[in-house]
Amino acid sequence: MPLQDHLPPLNREFVAHFGEMGSRWGINRTVGQIYALLFISPRPLNADEIADTLEFSRSNVSMGLKELQAWRLVRLRHQPGDRREYFEAPADVWEIFRVLAEERRRREVEPTLSMLRTALLETPKSDAERHAQARMREMHDLIDRLMTWFDDVQKLAPETAMQLMGMGATVTRVLEFKDRLTGKSSSGSSRGDKAA
Repeated sequence: MPLQDHLPPLNREFVAHFGEMGSRWGINRTVGQIYALLFISPRPLNADEIADTLEFSRSNVSMGLKELQAWRLVRLRHQPGDRREYFEAPADVWEIFRVLAEERRRREVEPTLSMLRTALLETPKSDAERHAQARMREMHDLIDRLMTWFDDVQKLAPETAMQLMGMGATVTRVLEFKDRLTGKSSSGSSRGDKAA
């Protein structure tokens, strides 16, 4: 569905792209476009303005806004003297990333961790189950470690987190240097263990 001509070309391209990418991120095209429009809007928008700009039905916009509110990606605002509800995306992109990551974790990662924990409590009854359980333990430990790291990053100030991300390969070089000093390989095992 083409966007209204009064939306500038750059804005139109951004909104259209988010609509196309929405399905890959687990949301539908309409929701993706609504979010993109709110993200780049200089002011909060009401549902009628969103529907007019994107040429969506009012009911589709209402459903999309409810979904975005459930994801905590848009906030409801009221304007003085106006009974309509207005919506805006959080201004801080780090806050948006944090909320999106938390929601994906709650909806997708935690159910998997829960299933893995339950499976690891089972007593294996065959070699095939022992092998499967060992693989599940590896998966559980990796996801659990990533979630612990994620929790630590979430506690950082946005400026510190951005600096950490900007360090990239520097962190890898520091860890490799530390491993050489302690006699450990990058996998965490000692040289003596490798030789054994």
